[in-house]
Amino acid sequence: MSLRLSTAPHIRSPRSSTRLMLNVIIALMPAAFFGVYNYGVKALMVILVSMATAVLSEFSWQKITQRPVRIRDCSALVTGLILALVVTPETPWWMIMIGSAFAIIVVKELFGGIGDNFLNPALAARAMLLASWPSVLTTHTAIVSKFGEVDAVAMATPLASNLEELGIKFSYMDLLIGRIPGVIGETCKLAIIVGFVYLILSRTVTWRIPAFTVLSAFVFAWIFGLDPLYTILSGGLIFAAAFMANDYTTSPMSSYAQIVYACGIGLITVIIRKWGSYPEGATYAVLFMNLLTPLLDRYIPHKVYGHKKTGEVKAQ
Repeated sequence: MSLRLSTAPHIRSPRSSTRLMLNVIIALMPAAFFGVYNYGVKALMVILVSMATAVLSEFSWQKITQRPVRIRDCSALVTGLILALVVTPETPWWMIMIGSAFAIIVVKELFGGIGDNFLNPALAARAMLLASWPSVLTTHTAIVSKFGEVDAVAMATPLASNLEELGIKFSYMDLLIGRIPGVIGETCKLAIIVGFVYLILSRTVTWRIPAFTVLSAFVFAWIFGLDPLYTILSGGLIFAAAFMANDYTTSPMSSYAQIVYACGIGLITVIIRKWGSYPEGATYAVLFMNLLTPLLDRYIPHKVYGHKKTGEVKAQ
């Protein structure tokens, strides 16, 4: 008889990893379809190249290192799709391939594969690309015509500080339905919300982390003198809250730790947007709180089954 050891979390569930990953892919489809509808074939190519590179990178690395090939769990597809949705449609194919391979090999596989990475792979890859080629990832495409025909022009993100000087004004409705410049999958908040509702109904994720992330950003934006509604509807905050902050591996396990984790993401996002030189803060906020997850799990743990309160005396 052999004893098989594995790292935490140890959770029994009738749903397989493949089923959970497929649910995430389905939930991402509204945002992906909207991005392709807005930006056309170039957005579709970014998505396909990113997903294909992610799967090929995982397959190749596991073959080279003589480890079991696990591409059937679809986690690489999820990573590739999320990365594609958080970059601009003008991102060159070779840059997408570098980012996708980095996410799978460096962030995921080098630390043990699915369940052992300490950062969200897609977000870490986006941060790497942003640090390496900032002009590409910060040159956004605007939709300046009605739905149907797309007239793409390079312009500032809705979070840019010089919008009023440029004579640009985005309404709350523009932000909600995606008539704004941005990356492929983050512009239409309605599409993101539809996908998140599916995740909740399919019991793939819980509501706690996304809800407290958005709520805390709203509150901190109001405290720091920003427009709270504009803050949560602009940039990638809602997308990050729905699809990346609640990643199983990189988020805390206990309910109270999840609330602290989510509020930390909201706070850091608003701080970066208020005082940082880079207008968007959700990427770095999630990554920073990923790093704090082990500490949160240690100091705000789950109540152990059968644990007695301090001073409780065992009945005789």
